Amino acid sequence: MRAMARGSVEILLYDEIGGWGITAKQFAQDLAACGDVSQINLRIHSPGGDVFAGMAIYNTLKAHPARVDVYIDGLAASMASVIAMAGDKVYMPTNAMMMIHKPWGAQGGDADDMRRYADLLDKVEGTLVQAYVSKTGKSAEEIHALLKDETWMDGSEAVAAGFADQLIDPLVAAAQLKSKRMQEFEHMPPEAFNSLMNPRNQVPAPAPAPTPAPAPAPANSLSADQIRAQVIAEEGVRRTGITAAFGSFATDHSELLQACVADMACTVESARAQLLAKLGEQSTPSNIPGLHGHISNGNLVGDSVRASLEARIGIAAIEASNGLNHMSMRELARASLTERGILVATLNPMQMVGMAFTHGSSDFGQILLDIAGKSVLTGWEEAPETFQLWTKKGQLSDFKTSSRVGLGEFPSLREVRPGAEYKHITLSDRGEPITLATYGELFSITRQAIINDDLSLLSDVPYKMGQAARATIGDLVYAVLTSPPKMRDGKSLFDASRKNNAAGPASELSIASLIAGKTAMASQKTQVDGGKPRTLNIRPAYVLTPVALEDKANQIINSASVPGADANSGIINPIRGFAKVIGEPRLDDASATAWYMAAKQGSDTIEVAYLNGIDTPYVEQQNGFSVDGVASKVRIDAGVAPADFRGLYSAAGK
Repeated sequence: MRAMARGSVEILLYDEIGGWGITAKQFAQDLAACGDVSQINLRIHSPGGDVFAGMAIYNTLKAHPARVDVYIDGLAASMASVIAMAGDKVYMPTNAMMMIHKPWGAQGGDADDMRRYADLLDKVEGTLVQAYVSKTGKSAEEIHALLKDETWMDGSEAVAAGFADQLIDPLVAAAQLKSKRMQEFEHMPPEAFNSLMNPRNQVPAPAPAPTPAPAPAPANSLSADQIRAQVIAEEGVRRTGITAAFGSFATDHSELLQACVADMACTVESARAQLLAKLGEQSTPSNIPGLHGHISNGNLVGDSVRASLEARIGIAAIEASNGLNHMSMRELARASLTERGILVATLNPMQMVGMAFTHGSSDFGQILLDIAGKSVLTGWEEAPETFQLWTKKGQLSDFKTSSRVGLGEFPSLREVRPGAEYKHITLSDRGEPITLATYGELFSITRQAIINDDLSLLSDVPYKMGQAARATIGDLVYAVLTSPPKMRDGKSLFDASRKNNAAGPASELSIASLIAGKTAMASQKTQVDGGKPRTLNIRPAYVLTPVALEDKANQIINSASVPGADANSGIINPIRGFAKVIGEPRLDDASATAWYMAAKQGSDTIEVAYLNGIDTPYVEQQNGFSVDGVASKVRIDAGVAPADFRGLYSAAGK
């Protein structure tokens, strides 16, 4: 796309339509980037492509408020002809060609699969018919009849049939189309092929009105060198088409593939028939796996590759209709290339896998990255951690040190007498600091691992890295309890002067020591700051113990009676159910007797802050030869710090 006069844009649709050429997403983005446009001059020279991408482009143009003038510069075939129907006026030279046909595709599977696919093709054809009917004024029945036999029209025929509005003078042929789709058309007239094989030196001027140009050279004016080049080009198209037709079966049936390629009389259709016959010799109707279907050149092999890998590593169920089930990663890499018509027969395994990572039309590398990323997140979610049950979750927007004002930093509000001004409270020196840090590791999925079919690099390794990421946060949280840091006032988090720390025999876990801790937390007061302290009445919600004390704590807290009392004594447990017990093995590593209490979740105890609130690992990925495959960086940006000493209580237990 390029801007012309004010409010006018010229679009050259000079490629295939879809993921391998002009995508609907990019088309829409580029058109939107042109700003306010009142005139669109769309010039088409395309063999067509993906049905759904083409319909999206058609609808984008139809919905646009600008006037759309369409110029068929050389060829508007298949979906390109549908896009042309979006024009308010369609100009077509006498020597250009338009082709319309029924949508085609490929599908494997049982009879039900075939019927469903045929129904889908019929629905797709209905959408094409609507576009043609809207432009030409013909009935749907007339359009269906024209689609049935791959109808080719020159400029005069297209105008007469209503597919174009105005015939203009002949143009020198548009830039040569090098698309493999050309070999798929069964009834292309010779004059159309000759005009497409004579490239012109420049694209047409962008003027909205048609301009005369020299008449084309006669179709029989090709020189001997041109004819030789044409034959070579046709042979290249034939070989490429046959290789693409074999797709993922090229490895198992390499002899048949080579025989078809070597036989110049073998067409793509003949090669397909021979391959189907060969497959039929080895299969029965009950066990033929289906391939995910594709319409036109819109290949969905990537979905099949993804589904196959996800089933193999156990994160998805096996799809019975997937023809790529149980293939090794090496075979899937080959399928991701051959199903898109990319020649790999001459490549060794290392080269072939490398191309699967780097070729522009292959999404093999991205599929591996996505699956590894899922495994990382699964490991994060399933990590056996306890810190998230009781800590406060927060967020920070950058890596600067921030301050958190805790529970006890505010005395009672001051009285404001009638007519008096409100006063500001000073907080600059009150908050406890918290700072983000980055934690992460790299792992790679190499070409060697693909060839060796090492699935652990998609499942076990990233899964365990996800667990390790969460465990890293857990280490930071429990280190605050076992190795308490100094707070802003220079004292330790747990200090006798704070009345949040107990030691000696009286601190051993018991009903009495729990009551003492509970009372101490409820009695915590605000800071004395020239005003009267205020009691905070903080109630413990969690008792944190080493695993060695977990069962004892549960028995003390959850029993109806007290230890040593007769069951019928009528003595009740005064602290029954007052808090939830959380056993944590990291506490065992520091002390088998020390235990802690924490206020309710969300209170100012220990805060775990994440960058912008993203509380899952970030998986940053890169593919290409620089990393010999694909590399993943598992990263978490988090900060852990105590927010206020009053919401925590520590007991040495001895």
